[in-house]
Amino acid sequence: MIHQWRWDPCISHNGADVSTFIREYFQGQDRNVLLIAGAGFDPRAKVIAEQIAATGVRRRAIFMRENRPNPSPPLVTRASGNIEGLTAAFPDHEIAEIQIFEIDLAVVGGRNAAKVVARQNFDGVTDVVVDVSALSVGTSFPIIRLFVEQIAKGLAPANLHLFVAHDPALDAAITPIAGDTPGYVHGFVGGATLDRNGSAAKLWLPQLASGRRGALGKLHEFVIPHDTCPILPFPARDPRMGDRLVEEFLTELESAWSVDARDIVYADETDPLDLYRTILRLNDLRRPVFSEVGGSVTVLSPLGSKVMALGALMAALERDLPIAYLEALGYDMKPSIGAVAAPPHFVHIWLEGDVYPKPRPPLHHERTNAR
Repeated sequence: MIHQWRWDPCISHNGADVSTFIREYFQGQDRNVLLIAGAGFDPRAKVIAEQIAATGVRRRAIFMRENRPNPSPPLVTRASGNIEGLTAAFPDHEIAEIQIFEIDLAVVGGRNAAKVVARQNFDGVTDVVVDVSALSVGTSFPIIRLFVEQIAKGLAPANLHLFVAHDPALDAAITPIAGDTPGYVHGFVGGATLDRNGSAAKLWLPQLASGRRGALGKLHEFVIPHDTCPILPFPARDPRMGDRLVEEFLTELESAWSVDARDIVYADETDPLDLYRTILRLNDLRRPVFSEVGGSVTVLSPLGSKVMALGALMAALERDLPIAYLEALGYDMKPSIGAVAAPPHFVHIWLEGDVYPKPRPPLHHERTNAR
């Protein structure tokens, strides 16, 4: 099948190559960086910022502090320590207080984060870096979407880089406290709420993650899919991870979701492009099959690894796919986790930039608006 996908090929780096890229690329005298990163409790919050600062590049930052109800005092203390390190690495900075919930617990974090970005002055900035390591999906995805759309209009710096410091063991030590109201990530409703898609065959692609049975159960009730294809990490750092997730979700797979073993989607835990291509293939294969009977809608729920979540993000951007998500009311973390992150696995995606030839395959909304 001949296809034109925007990020195939894609400029990306993995593992030790990411540190090499940061060191060689940002040392250029013509670079001026705007970093957007989380200023929370996650021990990975400072890792990318410190590597960029070590190059001596001209730089400033927006550090987003995601505020949720009744935060745990030990996590607040950890966040304060991270902020000290982040501000030392980026003396020219803004700390943006992002309220994730309204008083009535309506989710507004993505909208608030996008407003902070929209009012920025990008004069002289050559590269925007979004470090999603310590940002939630509900906050980081709307920011990234805004930059992609602004770059297409010539209103933002041409180069957009996504970084993540990946550590499955640390992810397992952080337990989100799920909220009660699932919804769509700000900017990622897609066609899920359109009347013309009311009879469409709905495919749900949830990322399975340990400890998230309750959240994924609520999302299933919210999406009400006709078919479910769970996403498992394979290959993964822990070769047994997929097996353990199947055991944990066995009731959902066999009963509530009625999943056949052939419906499970496997994606490389350390390569977002693997999941990106898989989602696009599934979406493109379903389109002609259901075109005469109401169409097809593919709904994503990236609750697992942030590396794999980037793959879901890229597919959602390209096809304007809805992302159903349950924002966390708060987090718990094992007290045994140190304040400094163990050496993580780095991933870099050069999402937009002058490195790509023009013209590029258009995004879904660009094709629609051109008609």
